Amino acid sequence: MEQFSLGFGPRLLRKKKGDTEYSLNLIPLGGYVKMAGDNLEEYKGKNDEYFSKSPGKRFQIIFAGPLLNYLLGFIFFWAILIIGYPTLTTKVGGLVNGFGAQTAGLKPGDKICAVNNRKVDFWQDLQKEIQKNKSAGSVDLTVLRGESQLKVKVSLREESALDTMGQPRHLSLIGITPFDELVEIRHGPIESIFLAARKTLELTFITYKGFWFLVTGKLSMRESMAGPLEIFFMASKAASLGLVAVLHLIAVLSLSLAIFNLLPVPVLDGGHIFLLGIEKIRRKPLEIKTERMLTNLGFSLLITLVVLVTYNDILRRYGENIHKLIVK
Repeated sequence: MEQFSLGFGPRLLRKKKGDTEYSLNLIPLGGYVKMAGDNLEEYKGKNDEYFSKSPGKRFQIIFAGPLLNYLLGFIFFWAILIIGYPTLTTKVGGLVNGFGAQTAGLKPGDKICAVNNRKVDFWQDLQKEIQKNKSAGSVDLTVLRGESQLKVKVSLREESALDTMGQPRHLSLIGITPFDELVEIRHGPIESIFLAARKTLELTFITYKGFWFLVTGKLSMRESMAGPLEIFFMASKAASLGLVAVLHLIAVLSLSLAIFNLLPVPVLDGGHIFLLGIEKIRRKPLEIKTERMLTNLGFSLLITLVVLVTYNDILRRYGENIHKLIVK
C-alpha cells in the first residue's frame, strides 16, 4: 500500500511509515487507498502489487470498501434503536374538514388505541392499519377521550398523493393530523439487530428502486438527489436536532455511498468489479488503452453528475433569490 487516507479535501495530518503514507483530511466522509501496482502502467510484476493477485483476490479487495460502508450504516441503525428515537403518538391534533373523522365526531386530543380491534401505539402504526383496511370503506376505531373509551366507526376517503419516489399512489384517509406529542422508543440489543437489518434492507431496496426510476425517467434527478451543498445543510440541521438525528444521517449516507459505489461505472468500485468480470471471461486483463478510455469516460460521467447535483442544490436553496436578482 502506497497511501492510506481518512476523509477527503485538504490534509490536516500526514505521516509516512515504511512504504505507506498515512493522512487525515478535513472532510470526514469516506477515504482513499492507493495500492502498489494498482495501475497497469505502474505495474512491475512484484508479489505485493495489486495486479499480481488473482481476480478473486482483487474482487475481495475492491468489495471490502463498500461492504464496510454498508456494515457501518447497519451499526449506526442498531445504535439508534438501542439509544432510543422519538416518534409520534396516536393522539389527534386536528381534523380535516369533510373527512370521516370529523363526521364521526372525533375531537382534537382524542387518543386512538386500536383500529378494528388491532392495538396501535404510534402514529406510523395507525397509518399502516388504516391502509390495510382501505378496501373496506370504513374502520372501527377504539378511542380514549379523557377517562372514557369510545367505539367509533369512521368512513375512509381515497385521495391521490405522491410517494417518496414521486410516483402517484392512492391513499385511504380518515382526515386527522397528529398532535405534537412524542415518545421515545428503545429496543434491546438483540431485537435491534433484526430491526436494524430490516431497516438496512428496506433502504437498500428503496435506493436501487430510485436509481431504476432515475434511469427510466420516472423520477426527477433534481428532486431526488443531493449534492455536497445539500448534504452540508442536512448535516447542520441534524446536528441541531441531536445525537440520534446525526447518527441517522451518517447511517443513511454510509449506506447510500456503499450502494452508489457498487454501480457498474468505471472509476467506482462497481466498475472495477465489472472489469474484473470481463477479465475473468477473457482470461486476461483489458489493454491499457481500453482501460484508460473506460476510466476517463467513467470519471467524466462522475464529474458531470457532481456538477449537476451541485447546480440542483444551488437552485433548490437559492433559486428564488437568484431569480429575483436577475429580474431586478
